[in-house]
Amino acid sequence: MARLKHQNPILLILWGILLAASIVALFVGFWEQAFVALLTLALCMAPLFLASWYSITVPVPFLIATTLFISGSIFMGEAFDFYERVWWWDLALHGASAVGFGLIGFLFIFMLFEGDRFAAPPVTIAFLSFCLAVTVGSIWEIFEYAMDTIFGLNMQKSGLHDTMGDLIVNGIGALVGAVSGYFYLKGRDRRLLAPFIGQFVDANRNLYHRAKGKLRR
Repeated sequence: MARLKHQNPILLILWGILLAASIVALFVGFWEQAFVALLTLALCMAPLFLASWYSITVPVPFLIATTLFISGSIFMGEAFDFYERVWWWDLALHGASAVGFGLIGFLFIFMLFEGDRFAAPPVTIAFLSFCLAVTVGSIWEIFEYAMDTIFGLNMQKSGLHDTMGDLIVNGIGALVGAVSGYFYLKGRDRRLLAPFIGQFVDANRNLYHRAKGKLRR
């Protein structure tokens, strides 16, 4: 694992803001906000340690995106109540998570083929990535419904409209991630989020050892 002092300055600044926020909250007696800030910081740093545990190299853009997403959903969303103050906050986070799961789904499926782009047609791998991301989003909506029904929470906000809006956004985000994977396999590595896929594959050649040379155009 790369040492913290060798991490990207932007990443260290983001982590530093969360740490400073927790210290200030503790100093003024805002215990709940302090706990949320520390929890957010721990979750933001978790991918770095998990990647080290499984000998995976996570490129800095992935870590920055993860930090921004977790901070937006937990710290900004809960501590500062952005879910209620900003009407599009929940939809934006659902879309971002769907894009992330689309990329993760593609990287996972591509890893199963050991980086062999000829093992299956690019459209097939992209489709499987899309299905995985949509499935994860759907399971989350089922979880929200279960929490509201069993514990009387209000995770679904406006009910059916909130759920359907989330599912639509999840589908769009999953499509963006899957199409980015398709472009990567076709050698169009400058379109959408394909550059980030290339960074991850290049940094983890042990997982994608059959991905040799440039991909076809």
